[in-house]
Amino acid sequence: MQKKSKIILGIDPGTLLMGYGIIEVNGTALRLKEMNVLRLPAKKSNPERLHIIHSKVEELIKFFKPDEFAIEAPFFGKNVQSMLKLGRAQGVAIAAAMSKGIPVTEYSPKKVKQSVTGNGNAGKEQVWKMLQQLLSVKQEPASYDATDALAVAVCHHFQLHSFIGKLSNGFNGWEDFVKKNPGRIKRK
Repeated sequence: MQKKSKIILGIDPGTLLMGYGIIEVNGTALRLKEMNVLRLPAKKSNPERLHIIHSKVEELIKFFKPDEFAIEAPFFGKNVQSMLKLGRAQGVAIAAAMSKGIPVTEYSPKKVKQSVTGNGNAGKEQVWKMLQQLLSVKQEPASYDATDALAVAVCHHFQLHSFIGKLSNGFNGWEDFVKKNPGRIKRK
């Protein structure tokens, strides 16, 4: 029986621009399904923008039927008000996914960059160039908010399929791994 493909929705939350990227994973093959941004009207109140974010995430879930939801965690800045607004945007996106029963995972910006490029301090251009290679994408992004969201989805895939991810999800340390995988041990 062939394993069905998996859809991952990645979100880069924001109160004026929310990036989103959707990938399909089939074995080790990654395919871009969609990458874009939701532009939120600056003249709307914060609650109105949060409602728009929630509605858009629900719309993406209904259309793409993701199996997994990954979101970028807010980074710590000096502006507390910006952090609060960003946290609210993240919260309503998470709530939309959770209300549909989709598992949610949060990643720091540094973790996303590290996972995609191997460098946690990579620039947005470097992340985008790596995504183009990984997904064979030629199109230019509407915004780096869209590529950030796509990077979150790809990071999530890598975390789910990394040896370390499997170790932390199915084993309790090396001793447990060795016990459950005796055929993988080479003795001298």
